[in-house]
Amino acid sequence: MQHLAALPWLPDAPDDFRARCKSMANGEDARFLATHALDLTQLGQLARAMQRLDTLVPLTPFKLAVLSSTTVDFLLPPLIASGARHGFAMEVFGPPYGQVMQQALDPTSEVNRFEADAVLLYLDHRFFPRPQELGSATAMQAAVEQAIHQTNSLRSALRRTGASVIVTTLAPPSCPLFGHLDARVAGTERAFAQAYNAALIQSLEHTPDVLLDVASLAEAVGLAAWHDAPQWLLAKIPFSMDCVPLFADHVARVVASLRGKARKCLVLDLDNTVWGGVVGDDGIDGIEIGNGSATGEAHLELQRSALALRQRGIVLAVSSKNNDDTARKPFREHPDMLLREEHIAVFQANWQDKASNLVAIAKTLNIGLDALVFLDDNPAERALVRQTLPQVAVPELPKDPAFFPHMLLHAGYFEALAFSEEDRLRAGQYQANGIRAALEQASADLPTYLRSLQMVIHFAPFNAMGRARIAQLINKSNQFNLTTRRYSEADVEAMQNDPTLFTLQVRLTDKFGDNGMISVIICRPLDGNWQIDTWLMSCRVLKRSVELAVLNEIMAAAQANGIQKVLGIYRPTDKNELVRDHYRDLGFTCIRTADDGSSEWVLDVGSYRPHDLPMAVERAASCGMAT
Repeated sequence: MQHLAALPWLPDAPDDFRARCKSMANGEDARFLATHALDLTQLGQLARAMQRLDTLVPLTPFKLAVLSSTTVDFLLPPLIASGARHGFAMEVFGPPYGQVMQQALDPTSEVNRFEADAVLLYLDHRFFPRPQELGSATAMQAAVEQAIHQTNSLRSALRRTGASVIVTTLAPPSCPLFGHLDARVAGTERAFAQAYNAALIQSLEHTPDVLLDVASLAEAVGLAAWHDAPQWLLAKIPFSMDCVPLFADHVARVVASLRGKARKCLVLDLDNTVWGGVVGDDGIDGIEIGNGSATGEAHLELQRSALALRQRGIVLAVSSKNNDDTARKPFREHPDMLLREEHIAVFQANWQDKASNLVAIAKTLNIGLDALVFLDDNPAERALVRQTLPQVAVPELPKDPAFFPHMLLHAGYFEALAFSEEDRLRAGQYQANGIRAALEQASADLPTYLRSLQMVIHFAPFNAMGRARIAQLINKSNQFNLTTRRYSEADVEAMQNDPTLFTLQVRLTDKFGDNGMISVIICRPLDGNWQIDTWLMSCRVLKRSVELAVLNEIMAAAQANGIQKVLGIYRPTDKNELVRDHYRDLGFTCIRTADDGSSEWVLDVGSYRPHDLPMAVERAASCGMAT
């Protein structure tokens, strides 16, 4: 396998890359070129080509400030190009070297005036004073506390700009003072970096700040390869230029996760991917899986990785060119298989092309194609899916299956900012959706089906317990999202404490299990009325009368607070066509339509009659208490 710094999970750049940069017309072209393994020169060429364009549609605009104790100029073009890989038209600003404290603490500084969506705070291990006495635990603790205090002061100052703060751990130096004893001697550079990193990670608890774990990244590459002493001495560049494409990609991954663009589903090919051999030809006894051979153990490791991803909430699916019964047989009968049928949310084994199967999987799960990652050992199948469905992530795989898990996990498709109980249960929730779909087909009519689900909907205002999940939903929901406004966890906390707002977090359970939080509502006062600033829902609960229950709750709270009218807004995006007629279908009257397709709607509170619901309603005692 190639070195990680070369981004080996991405296909090689096309031979005519430079010519394609020159002929690039829009953001779609930029994203296509960015989805290749680009070196530093190519990243710069792509960034310059993007900056020449009048439009980068359909890429999402994002402003990133890079505030560092090191030189940052070299990072800006690679960040712009890497942002396109993850769907962003990135505008990046970095102040001159040596300005980290001034830029953060001065309200009139360029960073504060930039109005960034996020600030990357990159502090190198050479930025902080070392412990005054080698071997003294007291001296090292004091040095670490001072460094953490300084970092926290910078974080607090940057949060006041309204930007999300991305903070980095310290990459330890590669040269040991005591050899293998280095980490155990207080005051060494390695011991200091490790203690600082542990304290930093602990300090992130209960804050909206996001971690970019540079220490882990540097160790994955190799500390000797990460550090470049001549570059540091010459230009105060904190790591090797060879590692810039990888670092820029990791920054863009975190930005994508901030905006809810992480992938949700891993789709697995079977023959020579999940197991060695072709089950249709070799039979269940002839495939290689399990202990006893290097190949069998390699495929077993991939299964372990898939199950670990499922435990953290990633949905698993299968797309295989096979007879269905043949493909399922190893899952049911092979004693060494770790993956079983109950782990697979959608099982597509047939003789259709893989692209068609992927479309069917996305439709069944009610997620976008851009939520899928497709793992297949066959380069022809990978090329077909990339060409037919460019929204689907398709990592390159080497011939040796021992590297399959490495390529999948290092590619970072499932980047996460947090891990909650709700995340852990998500794969099972999608699995239950398949059972619900089968029950719907068997039911005589929709009302009968909905009543058979035994649903209970629960309403509560924003609170500390739900804050992280609320922010996560706000930033990743695209299809059922009337305005697609994005708010950070800090914004959600401010709304929670704003008595003028009406907020709802909505959960749904049924006889198959807990669907978790499935809707978020924010209403703002406007001239004696309420305007629905945000109405979003998880698409996995569509057509289950949840929107009627939510409307009932909004209107009841509006009436309790003396509100006369509720106003709704629809702002079109490239993904929310689904809800274009949402307010019309709920009985709102259109009062304005704009040339861009946006519209405004109104519903009279006094004349509203609540809808009958096929579910029980529970609410927190504080619901509807906005004033």
